[in-house]
Amino acid sequence: MKIKKIHFTLSLLYFFVCLTVASQPVLTKTGTFGCGKQPKQVLFSPDDKYVVMPLLDEDGFDIFDVENKKLLKRINPPSAKKLGFAEGLFIPEKNSFFVSQMTTATIYEYSYPGFEFKRSISTEGNWSKFMVWNSKKQIIAVSNWVSNDISIIDYATGKVLRKIPTAAAPRGLWFLKDGEEILSLGYEGGKIEKFEVDTGKKLNTIAIKNSAMRHVVVNAAETKAYISDMYYRSVYEVDLAEFKITKQAKVFNNPNTVDLYQDRYLFVSSRGPNNPEDYTKRSPKNGKITILDTTDFSILQEIEGGNQPTGLDVSNNGKYLCFSNFQDADIELYSLTEKK
Repeated sequence: MKIKKIHFTLSLLYFFVCLTVASQPVLTKTGTFGCGKQPKQVLFSPDDKYVVMPLLDEDGFDIFDVENKKLLKRINPPSAKKLGFAEGLFIPEKNSFFVSQMTTATIYEYSYPGFEFKRSISTEGNWSKFMVWNSKKQIIAVSNWVSNDISIIDYATGKVLRKIPTAAAPRGLWFLKDGEEILSLGYEGGKIEKFEVDTGKKLNTIAIKNSAMRHVVVNAAETKAYISDMYYRSVYEVDLAEFKITKQAKVFNNPNTVDLYQDRYLFVSSRGPNNPEDYTKRSPKNGKITILDTTDFSILQEIEGGNQPTGLDVSNNGKYLCFSNFQDADIELYSLTEKK
């Protein structure tokens, strides 16, 4: 009788262990592929056919064909000679792709598929960078690095509805609660802020002295935000209900872009240590990609990147990881599978 109870207990234990052990990501390198100078961001198209790379020190954005593993073409928006293309945004319901240009405080809309030019929209800010979309309100939010504000833009008209003042050098953004609220990261202001979108009223703030908040993603349930801090080489978990930091993990120097895989695993691109002469020059060491398990913030693995890994994206179908090496003028593509 005791033996049966022991077997039953062990079976239950094994059952619960199996429930708690999730598939872990496995990365297999497909290749490294050249592109234009200073690829600031990479993002997969909605159908995962292409990777788009806004180029900070070139005259537009590059398009990489994922199936054929080759650079397809360069697209030159209006005012392309002024360089400074920072970020991209796909809006599948509008069959649109947007790219931001810091030097002109403009976002440009293209059709997708096709990448045909549609229009230019002024942000009415200064040094415009990151963009996010909210479907319910049909608005785009753009962070303006130098004017220290967020432009809220009506999609239909392209008009700026309002500008929300923020902490210094806002960068990462994320809409919450069907667009009623927005998260903003102050890179130089050292703050994580939450605002009411319709009024611009500040709702909450987390301040960390000297921090350099860069990028944010939020889980599907909108309970947790994951944020990179370049100064403290850290990634934070923020409980959105309590609006406080609940976990912290140290990663490699200068963590940049973050992305979630399976709503559990967090990929982090870390640029590496700054060049002692000038942070804009090549780093003395190559950067790294770190994978965290968000359940306990443990580091599962690290892979070597090139010089200053910056942009990073997991494909919509979960089959690929891509990141850019800012100083090498290339991207790296990995296939993404799972193991128990």
